[in-house]
Amino acid sequence: MHALLQTIATIDFPPPDACRLFHGRGGLYPGCEHWSLDWYAPVLVLTSFKPVSDDDLACVGAAMSARWSTLAPDQALNWVFQCRAEGLADTRLMAGAVPEPHVVTEAGARYRVHVLKGQNHGLFLDMAEGRHWVRHYVAAHPKTYAFRVLNLFAYTCSFSVVALQAGARHVVNVDMSQGALATGQHNHRLNGIESGVSFLGHDIFKTWGKINRSGPYDLVVLDPPSYQKGSFVATKDYARLVRRLPELLAPGGHALVCLNAPELDTAFLRGHVQAQAPALEFVQRLPNPAAFADAEPERALKVLVYRLPD
Repeated sequence: MHALLQTIATIDFPPPDACRLFHGRGGLYPGCEHWSLDWYAPVLVLTSFKPVSDDDLACVGAAMSARWSTLAPDQALNWVFQCRAEGLADTRLMAGAVPEPHVVTEAGARYRVHVLKGQNHGLFLDMAEGRHWVRHYVAAHPKTYAFRVLNLFAYTCSFSVVALQAGARHVVNVDMSQGALATGQHNHRLNGIESGVSFLGHDIFKTWGKINRSGPYDLVVLDPPSYQKGSFVATKDYARLVRRLPELLAPGGHALVCLNAPELDTAFLRGHVQAQAPALEFVQRLPNPAAFADAEPERALKVLVYRLPD
């Protein structure tokens, strides 16, 4: 636990944006592989992927208190612990309070999060570079151009928010979870976005008719779960997904092909695109945020950019 405690003791926070502060999962800190620490202002969220003792939690809590008393002596320390060990899910408020509603920022955009409910908090911090790329890619197109975006497996629609802020004319968000899309609608209102967006609660594998009718798209974002029973299993369904890209994309359009599955590498994605959509040209793999550095990059989040030739 030494590396985690050392990081806490030297953190210069509170930073303005939501971010990861310690990434033991990257394998760069032996003995700390099960720990991560995130900042969802004004709350610290400590996560363990294996059971930990009350003594360990007390030790981490003391380190947080000591650092916080130096950095923000007039503010309460708020922190949450979540255990994500298999068969032992647990989330606890350890000190302070969590705002309701809880809204965080990233690069000027605002998002609602929920750190006390469920394992996914409403904003995937490791996808920050993907959102950054979308913002700059959309902004690079003339505002007179009717730029259209398809956001598949939209979750809480963060890609849609940044695309519309950057000047996209219309974004179609598709997800099976009505609850996630409701949060996505709230995120758009938080950012003053009232038009140019639609939300479709839909299983894409039942029919593509509604999605195709709104195309073709200048940008398609594919960010599915790696394994979600009854919805999407990457090893079985990714091929079915990427084969649709050529008919969804406008000539010259780009696709963001994403996957966060440690057991599946870049070759898995590139192989499926080559087999199912050979017309697409590989452009680049986006870097992950520095805070998510990994001893084995192929186990980390993979975000690939493809282009359909003119």
